[in-house]
Amino acid sequence: MFEVYATMSERMKLSDVAAHAQRAEAMGYDGLNVPEAVHDGLLIAQAALAATTRLKVATSVLVAFPRSPMSVAVATWDLQEMSGGRFELGLGTQVRGNIVKRYSTPWSAPAPRMREYVGSLRAIFACWQEGTPLEYVGDHYQFTRMQPFFNPGPLDCGPPQIFLGAVGPLMTALVGEVADGMVTHPTNTAPRYLREVVRPSIERGAARVGRDASKVRLMVGPPTATGRDADAVAAERERQREMLTFLFSTPSYWQSLDLFGLRDRGERLNQLTREGRWDDMVGTIDDAMLDTFVPAASYADAPDVLREWYDGLVGSLTFPMPADAGDDALVADCIRSLQGR
Repeated sequence: MFEVYATMSERMKLSDVAAHAQRAEAMGYDGLNVPEAVHDGLLIAQAALAATTRLKVATSVLVAFPRSPMSVAVATWDLQEMSGGRFELGLGTQVRGNIVKRYSTPWSAPAPRMREYVGSLRAIFACWQEGTPLEYVGDHYQFTRMQPFFNPGPLDCGPPQIFLGAVGPLMTALVGEVADGMVTHPTNTAPRYLREVVRPSIERGAARVGRDASKVRLMVGPPTATGRDADAVAAERERQREMLTFLFSTPSYWQSLDLFGLRDRGERLNQLTREGRWDDMVGTIDDAMLDTFVPAASYADAPDVLREWYDGLVGSLTFPMPADAGDDALVADCIRSLQGR
């Protein structure tokens, strides 16, 4: 049995988010993962929450470092209040090039900085919810002032949960140390990788602070290739091949390749990008490699395939919203099956 979250395009216009969220809720999804790439993740979350009554909405993931933890705390407190507790805050670090050149924000080692970022949020939340004096002093963030005028006061539903997007071992261990859950990346969703690398890393982080690692949720977004028939599945499978070809050209995502003895594919893709030989990249990921990372099945068979991959391993899955609304009833059946209903 899984919680099932809907997906949405990072290019979806803000004006279209409400209808998309309402459609996901009508189909029976438990939640909606909203991206931050082209549009602001907090604004997308607000539009989705305002348009629904039951659907949970998670930022997957909000770029943290260009934003002050206080600004994020204020916005997420409001989203949690207006939705009656349906908001989930997913945070990510992004890569150095984007932080420095796209956001004009100083860069520092991401894991220590994110530890303090989450610590700051927890301290602010405790101040507002429990009346604890605000006194957080770290190397990166210091929060020591909260006048009553600026304190929004406690929430009946309590503070939002905090998830971290994680890929490398330091950030994955940090999830176990400070977060309520982890949001996966498309490159680290293979069951063997989750079992042999991700879960042990979370357990190491949890052990450092005496936490119960079993309480840490895994929100897994596999690059699923699915559709109403074999042709639709095959077409989606090729789209996932193209996406993974791009992602695995980046060395930061090679940890899973190492586990499967496929680092040479990443090195080749990286070299081809450096040479600008884009047309030569696609053949690097063969069908056997694709089968390792991409669960593929029709809507009728997808629940069985995903259960085979993830039963007993994760609690939350994303399942793609169909491009064709004519497939909504078929996908609703998938969702019910994955939920165990």
